[in-house]
Amino acid sequence: MQQPMVNHFFDEPTNTFSYVVQDPGSSACAILDSVLDFDYAAGKTDVRSADDIIDYIKTNELKVEWILETHVHADHLSAAPYLHETLGGKTGIGKKIIDVQEIFGKAFNAGTEFARDGSQFDHLFEEGDTFQIGGLEGRVLHTPGHTPACLTYVIGDAAFVGDTLFAPDAGTARCDFPGGDAHTLYQSVQKVLALPDQTRIFLCHDYMAPGRDEFMHETSVAEQRANNIHVRDDMTEEDFVKLRTERDATLDMPRLILPSVQVNMRAGEMPPAEDNGQIYLKVPINRF
Repeated sequence: MQQPMVNHFFDEPTNTFSYVVQDPGSSACAILDSVLDFDYAAGKTDVRSADDIIDYIKTNELKVEWILETHVHADHLSAAPYLHETLGGKTGIGKKIIDVQEIFGKAFNAGTEFARDGSQFDHLFEEGDTFQIGGLEGRVLHTPGHTPACLTYVIGDAAFVGDTLFAPDAGTARCDFPGGDAHTLYQSVQKVLALPDQTRIFLCHDYMAPGRDEFMHETSVAEQRANNIHVRDDMTEEDFVKLRTERDATLDMPRLILPSVQVNMRAGEMPPAEDNGQIYLKVPINRF
């Protein structure tokens, strides 16, 4: 089995891991789940996190072939447009982004200028699709439940699961966002856990569960099946749905969900400027 080189970048303000995945036989690479720094209180963006990735790629003389999103993130803004402009590469996300755009296009009253066909991305992936990173082959698992568009990218012995799975001591993603479903997430997780036991699982987030003093970005199928507190092998779908539903009812909305979704459903682009030349992000009152 192919073994890609994987380098992680951690954004502690949003607890997000981004990745550069490299073909060991060439300079080809892909970037997954990048972060645009955002000061919500001031309404200011910054590219420090993205520049760390750019510096790494330029220092190692890599060639970006893909800039991939595992889903429309609700906890950070994507830096994909900035990375695309600076480094090239094709942008990609799951084809069900169309469903997410329809749901949130209405919620934010985005207007007719907001295309709800996924055309903001270069490629829309479906279950079973394959793609190349130099000599590496990646394949796509559609793993909805957290959102309709969630994907897992399986690249050699590495699986990039987005929010589908967290560290074993943290469980799984919430399912109470519009378009989410706990039954669907359970079935999606089974796809991931059916991969070979030695498959490396790379996480999109870690919030450091109580009792642990280091952030965790990598685990394995075997470890998840044995120890994940929500979906280990002895957890039934019924038990999972009960646990997940009860837990979701106690959770606050993510701090950056309103700006994140408005930007990420546009492939990381901001909404168009208004007639005064200023860009605005909306806060729907009593909508969510």
